[in-house]
Amino acid sequence: MDMNQLETIKENVQTYGLTDGICRGENLIYSEKTLAGLENIFVDEDKRKAMNQSEVVYRVEAYFPVAEGTEAGLFFGTSRINPGQVGDEYFMTQGHFHQKANRGEFYWGIKGEGVLLLMDMERNTRAEKVFPGSLHYIPGFTGHRLVNTGKEELTVGACWPSDAGHNYGDIREQGFSKGVFNRNGVPVLEDIEKR
Repeated sequence: MDMNQLETIKENVQTYGLTDGICRGENLIYSEKTLAGLENIFVDEDKRKAMNQSEVVYRVEAYFPVAEGTEAGLFFGTSRINPGQVGDEYFMTQGHFHQKANRGEFYWGIKGEGVLLLMDMERNTRAEKVFPGSLHYIPGFTGHRLVNTGKEELTVGACWPSDAGHNYGDIREQGFSKGVFNRNGVPVLEDIEKR
């Protein structure tokens, strides 16, 4: 056999830490949200404003192997929510629906403990416990938000369609119908008045 006819096996530069969720390689996107960037996300806006606005609430790293908006592609990433509270409400992501609302997503717990809030288009909200090894299917037409209820970083992996997009506006305007609050050391899911 002619050696020039053999296919070359490409080296893979993308890696993912199974125990820490660290993405390494090319085409990675990094972002972080501080308290300053989470205006009107927590119930007690006055307490949020009184806190150190440069405090990082969460970070996201994601692998985008194709351009955003590409049909039939997938994105892969990790969210890291720090422990903390604004008043009695635990630190959380701002949450979002997808711009293409019918797109679903998977989350899985890597480290820490927390809650995944899921809210449908009629504002019915439910919660699932997140822990290392937990797997969560987020159906289309569902807003989702991660909440860290533990004392260490909550690390969660995610995989979603590259054409899903993010709709943060609906959550910013109306919020979730329920939130997770520390009541005597216990995370409790409670109704929140509509904004």
